[in-house]
Amino acid sequence: MPTESDTHYDPSLGNKFIFVTGGVMSGLGKGITAASTGRLLKNAGFDVTAVKVDPYLNVDAGTMNPYQHGEVYVLEDGGEVDLDLGNYERFLDVDMTSDHNITTGKTYQHVIEKERAGDYLGKTVQIIPHITDDIKRRIREAAEGTDVCIVEVGGTVGDIEGMPYLEALRQFAHEEDEDDILFTHVTLVPYSKNGEQKTKPTQHSVKEVRSIGLQPDVIVGRCENRLEPKTKEKIALFCDIPTDAVFSNPDVEDVYQVPLMVEEEGLDQYVLEHFGLASEALPEGQRANEWREIVTTEKSESVDIALVGKYDLEDAYMSIHESLKHAGFELGADVDVRWVAAGDVADGHDGQLADVDGIIVPGGFGMRGSEGKIEAVQYARENDVPFLGLCLGFQMAVVEYARNVLGLEDAHSAEMNEETPHPVIDILPEQYEVEDMGGTMRLGEHTTVIEPETLAYELYGDTSCEERHRHRYEVNPEYFDRFEDEPLQFSGTAGNRMEILELDTHPYFLGTQFHPEYTSRPGQPSPPFVGLLEAAVDRTKSETEATH
Repeated sequence: MPTESDTHYDPSLGNKFIFVTGGVMSGLGKGITAASTGRLLKNAGFDVTAVKVDPYLNVDAGTMNPYQHGEVYVLEDGGEVDLDLGNYERFLDVDMTSDHNITTGKTYQHVIEKERAGDYLGKTVQIIPHITDDIKRRIREAAEGTDVCIVEVGGTVGDIEGMPYLEALRQFAHEEDEDDILFTHVTLVPYSKNGEQKTKPTQHSVKEVRSIGLQPDVIVGRCENRLEPKTKEKIALFCDIPTDAVFSNPDVEDVYQVPLMVEEEGLDQYVLEHFGLASEALPEGQRANEWREIVTTEKSESVDIALVGKYDLEDAYMSIHESLKHAGFELGADVDVRWVAAGDVADGHDGQLADVDGIIVPGGFGMRGSEGKIEAVQYARENDVPFLGLCLGFQMAVVEYARNVLGLEDAHSAEMNEETPHPVIDILPEQYEVEDMGGTMRLGEHTTVIEPETLAYELYGDTSCEERHRHRYEVNPEYFDRFEDEPLQFSGTAGNRMEILELDTHPYFLGTQFHPEYTSRPGQPSPPFVGLLEAAVDRTKSETEATH
């Protein structure tokens, strides 16, 4: 990756801003398009950051059901944010903060607090200028110290929730030099029944954008295949931009291939020329090439990993899916993730686990699916199937061991069963007096001390690790002595908090109270996921040798 010595960008040129909007429909992948562009600009030697605008009224994503908005992604500073921030961290290889996620709830809360404090000196507080000024302030503060800031506006142009943000961007462009601003609009280009690429949705979408006072500098067409030359020409003609400012973003097998596609289309070079940065960029032969090398790694192995959870939605576990890909890049292994509903396992359908090479029990909250997760842990432990438990999965591994090995009948988490005779998972005593439920959450990056000569030490190669947390309940200290001298060992701790468990009589059995999936990146895969895949690959090789 480029270092400070690699870049020769003149900081006196100031910040450059790429504003990304979406049209026709949501979920087109404008975030991936933006992140891919940022990846290539970073390869060219520039310091790139990103801001995700979420127009919903929630202050943050922490209270959202995964079915509504996918996983809640946790940042280093403890911010609970939209999953798109995870994509930006993974693509740009940066650690972002809560300030890089702007929500309507956060903005309005701040303005109203200022009004209540009398900061507006009796003025009538309005969307313009007070809300729009706060939005612009947040963008500028997030961009400080970087060369290029990519600002993605969530939702679709025309949504009433997004109107203040688009107005703020209009003002922003008016206040900055024209050469420092680039508007990118991502739209859908569908096929008609006769196989023709249709531009009418794009035309209507751009008409909507222009009615707000914004003129796209670049249009990216999301499509099944590359845009045909005549399609690009038609979009350019009706949307009043040069033909070479229309780019394709066709479907690819994996999102990590999008930067390669963007590069082939020349979008990054167009952006550099628009900003007058082409001469400031690293020569093409000197640009970082690790991304291409990583994502084009040949896969010589194939493993099946069961993900035993309660949300039948891939976005609910996006960081886990991505972490498995990263580990697969590292090991040259293709990973097939099989969704297994935890409720089915609890009903005795553990046959779904019979032919998998590894099992992951992810995090979550609430009672639903907990018994199935416990059954999955037991199956992995008793059948020597490589296992990784994350957060709640870690806690359910403790419960399973307490029930089925230590003989603590009806042991459970106090979160699931307040009447359990053996609350091996509980709120710690210092949290009892906290009235605000959010105040009991352990969020963000914390240090875990790792015991030498353990599996955890072998994985991390150090006596400590820094990982992100999002949980409320802990292993109950009253039961620590029950686990002493047991094959199940707590190999990672943080004071009186148990952070990592492992089973030394098992090929690979690891649980983490933290979420290692949040810090995994292409080229820097998460150690627990690499360990799981290595064990899964070994298992498949052993089974193959046994059949021959």
